[in-house]
Formats: sequence, C-alpha cells, structure tokens
Amino acid sequence: MRLLDRDISWLAFNARVLQEAHDPSVNLRDRIRFLGIFSNNLDEFFRVRVATLRRLAAVQEREKKYKIAIEDSAEKILDQIHIIALKQQKQFNLIWSQVLKELKRNNIHIILDDRNLKGEQKRYIEKYFIDNVRSRINPLMLHRSKVIPYLSDQSLYLGIVMKASPRDPKPSYALIEIPPGASSRFIQLPSSNGKKYIILLEDIIRFNLPRIFSHFRYKNFKSHVFKITKDAEIDLDQELSLNYIERIERGIKNRRKGKTVRFVYDIKMDKYLLKFIRNKLHLTRNNIIPGGKIHNFKHFMEFPNVFKGIQERPSAIVHPQLRNSLSVTDNILKQDILLHFPYHHFDPLIDLLRESAVDPKVRSIKLTVYRVADDSKILNALINAARNGKQVTVMLEIKARFDEKANLDWKEQLEEEGIKVLLGLPNKKVHCKLCVIEKNHNKESIRYGFVSTGNFNEKTARHYTDHCLLTSSSSIMKDINHIFESLDSQERNKKSLKKLKTLIASPYNMRSQIYKMINKEIEYASKGKPSSIILKMNSLSDPLLIKKLFSASKKGVRVQLIIRGICCVPKDIGSTLYHPIPRSIVDQYLEHGRVWIFGAAGRNSIFISSADWMVRNLDHRIEVACPILDPKLKAEIYEIIFIQLNDNQKARILDYHLKNAYYHPPLSLAVRSQNEIFDFLSSKNKASYLKVTASD
Repeated sequence: MRLLDRDISWLAFNARVLQEAHDPSVNLRDRIRFLGIFSNNLDEFFRVRVATLRRLAAVQEREKKYKIAIEDSAEKILDQIHIIALKQQKQFNLIWSQVLKELKRNNIHIILDDRNLKGEQKRYIEKYFIDNVRSRINPLMLHRSKVIPYLSDQSLYLGIVMKASPRDPKPSYALIEIPPGASSRFIQLPSSNGKKYIILLEDIIRFNLPRIFSHFRYKNFKSHVFKITKDAEIDLDQELSLNYIERIERGIKNRRKGKTVRFVYDIKMDKYLLKFIRNKLHLTRNNIIPGGKIHNFKHFMEFPNVFKGIQERPSAIVHPQLRNSLSVTDNILKQDILLHFPYHHFDPLIDLLRESAVDPKVRSIKLTVYRVADDSKILNALINAARNGKQVTVMLEIKARFDEKANLDWKEQLEEEGIKVLLGLPNKKVHCKLCVIEKNHNKESIRYGFVSTGNFNEKTARHYTDHCLLTSSSSIMKDINHIFESLDSQERNKKSLKKLKTLIASPYNMRSQIYKMINKEIEYASKGKPSSIILKMNSLSDPLLIKKLFSASKKGVRVQLIIRGICCVPKDIGSTLYHPIPRSIVDQYLEHGRVWIFGAAGRNSIFISSADWMVRNLDHRIEVACPILDPKLKAEIYEIIFIQLNDNQKARILDYHLKNAYYHPPLSLAVRSQNEIFDFLSSKNKASYLKVTASD
C-alpha cells in the first residue's frame, strides 16, 4: 500500500488555508488573515520540514557511495515541494491582487507606490520616520569582497541599489533590516472623503532612503523586499561537561547559524543584487521562491481593523454548569464538566487554579506545560499558589519548538518562586496536557483536575478548537499522578506507567491499545454486528495504523475520518467501496481537538487525546488519551463529532491527488459545523444531529 508523502500532504493542508483566502463568501478581514496564516505556516514548514529533508538528502547522497538501498529519495520530495511551492506562490499573488481590488471597493487603500502619496501624507510619513523609525535604522553596506552579514530569518529586509545617476555603471548595494518588534507594520495615513489609507513600514523606509543615505552622493535609489528562512533544528551539543539545559541554550544560540533553506524575493529585484545575494548565501534553484512586492505576510494576521459591517465572531459562552456559580471546584467535585474551546470560556481553568492557590485545604498542584501565553495567567496562578505554601510541580517541556527560550525563562522564574520544575526525558517530548490538584476534604485526601487536547494557553484557546475534561474521577486522577511520578524519576518511569488503569499513554501502551480497539471492531464486523471507528485528529501519518484502519474498513468496519492537516492516504483510496474517504475541515477556528470513538452507538468508547496518529507521537513522546466516562458527556461529544461529519460547507475530501474538493453531498441541507456547534452548545433546547446519518 503506497501512501502519500507526509510533507506533500501538509502542503495540501496549507492549500486549504489558501482556499479560505480565495473564498469570496469569507469576509474580507478573514481572507487577509488566512493569507497571513498561509504565509506563517509556510515559514515554519521550510524552517523545520524542508530543512530536515535537506539534511536527509545529504545523508542519502553519502549512502549511495556505499550502495545502501533508499526507498524514498529526499531530493525527489524536495523537487516536488519546490514545484508545489511555486504554484502556490502564484496562486497567493493572484488572491492578493483580488483582495487589493476588494479593499479599494471598500474605500481601503494600501499605498504601494509613493507616487500616489499626497502632500499631507508625505509630510506625515517624513515626521513618522523621524519620530519613530530613524533611530532604529542601521544600514549594512555590501562589498563584493566581504561575506554577507548575519541575516535573521525572523526579519524582513530591503535590498537597495544606489547610483549617483540612473546611468551610473557602478552602483552600490546596501541592506536595511525592517525594524523587528515595531509596534505595527501597518501605519494609517491621514484620510479624507471616507477613504482609509494604509502604508507598510518598509515603504515608509523606502520613501526616506534619500534621508538615510544623505551623506553619500547617491541620487537614484531602487529597493526590493526579501526574506530568508533558515534551518530551525536545534543540534544538541554532546559535550559531557555541559548539562542538559546548557546544551539546549547553546542549541538555541547555534540556531542563528542555520543554513538558508528558502530565499523569497521581489521578482522585480535588480538582477545583479539578486545574483550577489544568491552567491553569498550559497543558494540553489530549489532555495529560491520569486514573489510579489510584499513579503512576511504572517503580519497580515494582525491587519488593522478598518472594516465596516463585518460581523464579529460570537463571544465565548459560559458553561451552563458554571453559570451563577461561585466555585469551579465545587462543581467538579459534584460532576464532570466538558469544555469545548473556543465556544466555551477558557476562564474556568484559570479560576480553578486561582481557587486552589488560596484554598487552605489544597496541598499540591501538578501541571504539564508545553506552550503558554507570554504573560500566562495559568502560570501566574501557580506562582501565587507557591507563595501561599502549596507544593507546586510543573512539568515544563523546554524542547517545544520555537518556545525553547520562553520556556527556559519560565523555568527560571518558577524556580525562583520555589516551584519544582520537571524537565521530562531528554529523548522524549512531554506533550500530554494534564493537571492534578490534591486537597483535604471531609477528613480524607481527594484529587481533581483536568485533561485537555490542547495547550493551557488562554490566547490560542480563542482560536483553536479543543476539548478539556474537568473531573474528580478517582481513577483518572490516580493515573495522572502515576504519570507525574514517572516524569519525576526515570528510575520509576516504566514502573509507574505500568500502574495505569484508565488512561492510555504513549509510548507505554497507546499503540497496543489502539490495535486492541480496532481488532475488537473487526471482530464485531465479522459476526455481522454494527461496528464503527470515528477518528478526529490533526494528523494521520503512522503507516502501520493507516494500513490497519483500511484493513478494518475492508472487513466491514465503518471507518470515518476527520483529519485537519497531514493525512497520508493510500494511492488507491476511493477505488473500492470499503475505503473510508477522509475529510478535512478548515474554517475560522483551527481544528485542534483529537477525539477517538470506537464502537457503534450504545456501546462506544470515547477518548479525548493530546496525540495525533504519527510515529513521533506514539513512539517518541509522552502523550495521553483519556476516556469520557459520564454518559451525558459521551453523548455531547458524540453529537459534536456528528455535526462535523455532516459539514458540507467547509469540509474537503482528502485524496492522493491533492484536489481538496469540497464535500457537497446531493440533496443535503447546508451545515457549517463551527457555526452549528456554537448553536448546539449555546442552545437550551439542543436539537440532535444524531438522527442524521453521516454518509461517507
């Protein structure tokens, strides 16, 4: 069974993001935001995946000398990526030109040519430059005999060609870094007649180039924007004299020296300047992506709100069990609560920790941390708990990519407050999302807390869909405590994990338990009984489990898949009635929750999990899948998944040929699942979707 390559599949996911930017039914502000998301996604893809493939290609090239058999050529995949990236860049440029026209129709003008500036606007730009920008500009003069200066892959650069006159045969070259950390890249200019004018920071600098280089003889300036993307992998120094933290810190510093894996430039850039930079950065054909005038579109996720008549997203709702309630803790001790972000408020998690921080009966709090907000209310509540004499333990994953520095800073701050910080296992990331609180209650010790599919980050919880179970289940909390024991001591690691009775954990028993549950459904199907597997996750790329799922489907198990991103589908998918057709939902919120449903209605087991079905998650990370035990909550999450299975507005069919065709079954009422889920959770009389048969 030949499977679609995972990196090519990821590019197809980003193409679905681009579809949202192209969709005229999406409001203009969100179309711009999706362009920003697409750009940011692609930056990270090149920094991580393309960089990894380049390393692999170098290894495979060496292995050829020793005649070692290679199944998949990294170089071949890189060629495919380059072709797809160029195609998507052209599509991106087309969409952006359409968006610009739509902006003009809404009286919103982005000034891309200083010849269109009016007198008042020119004076405003000059003053803005002098007051806010000039002191932060440090031009770098380029000389043919010298190496190119260090360039950051987080920044945007102006490549400048300077001449004494238009016919000067000996131009000079310079670089200017667009000031990083500027309050905004978008500056609103004086407006009139109901029109709004916006200019980008780089164009303000461009306009003021004569002022910047006034002490030279140059009269003629041309400038073009470019950016680079570097290998973001951290190479851990194996020097024995360094401890693990020092090796991570050194790795972060060495990331600056990463090789350039992508160079994106204005296609109108001066050809001699382009050649000069290409040679200095040792770029190959597959490194270079020509584009339009504007780059670093990731900033467009924060495009200023200058729009009229755009309906705001609905506000998050307070969970019915927590309305008019003074204590989150009291509610959890009575019954389990299932929160669905961003439809529900994230505040109950913060409130629960704040209550625990001041509750004299609380003895200890333990929490896992992967990514948190910059000024995390979650961690600030734990700091307050430590100050109030509680025993606080934080499992802080310092290997969380691009958050290494932030998490190291948190480590120092937490330890200064007397909090015990665990760093997990050197060879495995801790990706599970767990919290356990212990307190004295009615002369006995009890535990309660929460398990989530997403990070404990109040900022991303407004944009990512996730599920979080608040519970005082003794079996779940006992297992969470065992997991913390395993993280606290490598000697007790396997011993503690063997004690798990309710939770499923990787790499201990998750893979084997998944096989066991699939086999159970195959057994039901073989006896002619209803059998079902419904899976919702971000990525499905583990080849063994994919083959197992499709084998189960051929044996009569009804398999339904909702996969947001990477989905390594078989080449012959759809060629038989037995193959499930995976779907992907891309809409205003990022689908991030993982839900597994094994068994037909009436006997199903439902899990929420931090793990995707990828080799790294199942074999090389600490992950957890938690069962939903309360029958009412099982019905609730089952209903939400069925709404998503019936989405025919934002669902796409996933296939081997990357068509990303929308799922539009005939004779069906329009269902946009994210809107429907919000209505379902906010309505007192929740209309059931379970009566609707979700078709493959």
